[in-house]
Amino acid sequence: MANQTVAIDASPRPEASSTVLQIAVLAALAATGTLATNILLPSLPQMAASLQVSSAAVTSATIFLAVFAVGQLVVGPISDRYGRRWPVLIGFAVFFAGSVWCGLATDLPNLLTGRVVQAAGACATSVLSRAIARDLFSGAALARAMALIMIAMAAAPGFSPLLGGALDHYFGWRSEFALVAAFAVLGAVAYGSVLGETHHATRTPLDPLAIAQNYLGLIADRRFVVPAATVSLIMGGLFSMFSAAPRILIEAMHFTPIQLGLFFAGTVMIVFASGMLATKLAPRYGLDRSIRGGLFAAAIGSVAMLLVSLYSPNFLPFLAAMSVFLLGMGIVNPLGTAQALSPFGEKAGAASALVGFWQMMTAAIGVWLAATISQEALFALGVVLTVFSLVAVGLYTLRTKAGRP
Repeated sequence: MANQTVAIDASPRPEASSTVLQIAVLAALAATGTLATNILLPSLPQMAASLQVSSAAVTSATIFLAVFAVGQLVVGPISDRYGRRWPVLIGFAVFFAGSVWCGLATDLPNLLTGRVVQAAGACATSVLSRAIARDLFSGAALARAMALIMIAMAAAPGFSPLLGGALDHYFGWRSEFALVAAFAVLGAVAYGSVLGETHHATRTPLDPLAIAQNYLGLIADRRFVVPAATVSLIMGGLFSMFSAAPRILIEAMHFTPIQLGLFFAGTVMIVFASGMLATKLAPRYGLDRSIRGGLFAAAIGSVAMLLVSLYSPNFLPFLAAMSVFLLGMGIVNPLGTAQALSPFGEKAGAASALVGFWQMMTAAIGVWLAATISQEALFALGVVLTVFSLVAVGLYTLRTKAGRP
């Protein structure tokens, strides 16, 4: 542990002013997908009525996350071969096209097609935000950068439902897609101005066999697979919470769409606090102990959520359980991601792609389970969070007992 902490503290620290701009742009890249999903949450009933389908049918979260997941496996190796710049810019362009398509949709098939195109673009910006962070930072600097990116991008799922509710109220739900299309344009301009190409290491050949060997090598490496799988389980729980929250708060607890937006905005403060805490814990206690502490908090919050659903399904107990889970998630996500990527600078694109694939596939599974386990949304969420967090704790504990590589 001491050796690990020393190695973390010895990492280079870029100039503060340029680092702030870089992290802000990386946060915009990382937030593109969650912005496109969460801004729609208050408008689902209106979208369903407009398209004459059920609110469950119009959610489209699972198909979005599935395409988002698979697409990252393709984009990562492409960026290791051809660099980050063009895949990011093309990703923004595809996301822009998908957003316009959704905004013009007059039926469910067209909306879902647009969401697939959106996801295909967003997966590029998301996976490459992590790869670019690995290009620019290492050690403690990478852990701090990932934590700050998480804090900044928390504004997307946190404030976007509030913004979406306001846009829906004044201009209708189609205006939300116009906003995310404009966000893609601004994100592309900011990326080109502040970052540009960052992949200056040896380029990996774009050979299907070599790509498969890269992925298999990562899966066989405990330095990667344990922290990556651990983070994926916790992130799966987070997306399950986001998808279940409208059913819990609007349908069961009778919140208005604006109140739902204010609730999500409030969660930003918890994520902000946990991310700042993560930047202090890692240099002092090392990644392993810090991640274990975050997992413990996430597990406590998850079990508490299940107990709330069984014995006290009211807002304040729900809020308390959710806050504890978010505190743990905010520590595990950046530190676990940094731990998974740090040893693999020469293939950061592939490593980031595999992390993203696991996260989004676990998120898609969690969202599906939270929607199907039970008609009681709070109980279903409690089950998903508890199972995912306890498996994550067990997985990381086995890694520690087996000895760190």
